[in-house]
Amino acid sequence: MKRTEIAKDYFSKKCHCSQAVLASFADEIGITEEMALKAGSCFGGGMRKGEVCGACTGALMALGLKYGMSTVGDLEKQQIADNYAKQFLNEFSKQNGSYLCRELLKCDLSSDEERQYAREHGLFSTLCPRLIESAVLIAEQIINEA
Repeated sequence: MKRTEIAKDYFSKKCHCSQAVLASFADEIGITEEMALKAGSCFGGGMRKGEVCGACTGALMALGLKYGMSTVGDLEKQQIADNYAKQFLNEFSKQNGSYLCRELLKCDLSSDEERQYAREHGLFSTLCPRLIESAVLIAEQIINEA
């Protein structure tokens, strides 16, 4: 199964977008499914505040685990991860118009009423899976080019 399909399958099973994206990369980044699901738990819906899209944070966590600094003072690795983060967010925003959840969904999931609006308008079943797919594809492209 393609990584995009794996991520969308996690999301369809009620995982947050952040968990879905990060867990789809578990094999690539050397962590277990359980670790990915736990690590991504607090980032869905833009950290429950409509901030950075959870699909983006899941992808950024994956890129950080793949390329980030693992030893204090390894500024070269930190710079590499920083550059990949910028590249990812720039490309995601270019493709989707923003990387902020509330701008992408045109509603703020920190509000009960607006979460209900998102449900009633099918955003979690239509828009969010497309954003998850976009995040996975961009992260895969960065990994393949690295």
